[in-house]
Amino acid sequence: MSVEGIWDLSVSTPIGTIKAVVELRRRNGALTGTAHGAGEAVPLGDLVLDGDRLSWKQAVTKPMRLNLAFAVTVHGDTLSGTSKAGRLPASKVTGERRLAPTASATGA
Repeated sequence: MSVEGIWDLSVSTPIGTIKAVVELRRRNGALTGTAHGAGEAVPLGDLVLDGDRLSWKQAVTKPMRLNLAFAVTVHGDTLSGTSKAGRLPASKVTGERRLAPTASATGA
């Protein structure tokens, strides 16, 4: 299953819903990624795809400094799972892959 692409994520946290964008690419056969949100871009670490299960770690500084661990299941162009920050309770994560514009949508 291909997970490459741009994903729009919603993370339901105790302080509200946080929107983020994750870009996943293959480089030299390895899956790499970057997360964008709250005005910062951070690389994804420990990125693992096992069947339809995808996990990664990332550090953020906004809205507060946290080390996050994501574990999601990919279902075609959607994903769902959790994000965990240390001893805090897990937060629900949902996401949708951005679809490439079609020729009819671009007027071509």
